[in-house]
Amino acid sequence: MIEVYRDDVVEVIGGDPRAGMVLSAEHAFNALPSGWSWPAEDAWIRETHWAFDLGVENIVRAMAARLGTPAVLACYSRLLADPNRVATSDMLFRDRADGRNVHFNVGLTSKERERRISEYHEPYHQRLDAVMGASPGAAIVSVHSFTPVYEQQPPREMEIGVLFDHDETQAHVIAEHLAECGWRVALNEPYSGKDGLMYSAHRHAQAHERSAIEFEVRQDVATDDERFELLVTDLCDALLVAFSPSVRPRCVSS
Repeated sequence: MIEVYRDDVVEVIGGDPRAGMVLSAEHAFNALPSGWSWPAEDAWIRETHWAFDLGVENIVRAMAARLGTPAVLACYSRLLADPNRVATSDMLFRDRADGRNVHFNVGLTSKERERRISEYHEPYHQRLDAVMGASPGAAIVSVHSFTPVYEQQPPREMEIGVLFDHDETQAHVIAEHLAECGWRVALNEPYSGKDGLMYSAHRHAQAHERSAIEFEVRQDVATDDERFELLVTDLCDALLVAFSPSVRPRCVSS
C-alpha cells in the first residue's frame, strides 16, 4: 500500500496500487502553505475559480474511496504555482484575473519564481510520479472543474468535459457512458487536451507509458449536494467501462 500523508505541498490518499488507476487533483485547494499569506487586495479572489477548482476535493476523495485507488492532491492554491502548467508557461503565476491585478503574483522576481517551482511545483510532480511508479499499469485520471460562464463568453451548456491527448478510444467510451447516463458531455471541452491543457496528466502518462484522461466538471454540478452521489458513481463507472473491460456497470438511472 502507498503511504498516506499530507504536507504543505501534497496529500496522498492511499489505495490499491493494482486498481488500474491513479487520481490526481492539481487545483483542489485554495490554501497557501505556512509562512505565506494573501495580500488584502486579493481577498476577492480566494474563493473563486482563479484560486482553486470548486468541488474537486470532495469529488476526488469520494471517487478514490469508491474505486479503491490512490489519489494525489496538490495542497496549495494554483495561484502559488499552477501544477497543471509546464514550468515555462506564462500562466504558471497568474497576475491578472477578471481584468484585475492578482497582487500575490505581480512583479515576481526570477529568484521568487524559481523558489516556487523548486519548493512547490516540482515536489508535487515528484510525489505524483512516485505514486504512478508504484502503481503498475495504472492510468492517470485528473479531475478539475470549470465555470458555467467564463469572461463574458456564452454560457457553457455541457456538464462534463472529457479531455484527452492520445487516448481517444478510452475518452469516447467514457463520454458515451456518461451521455447514456443523462449527462451533457463534450470531448476536449471546454479546453483541449491536445493543446497542453492537461499538462499534469499528460506528463505522468508519458513518463510511465500510461493512458491519461482529465475530467472537467461544471462547477455548479461539482458543488451540487443533491447530485453528488450520482455524479461520483457515474464518473467512476465510466472509468471502469473504459479501463476494466470485464466490469460493465450500468447507469444508476437505468
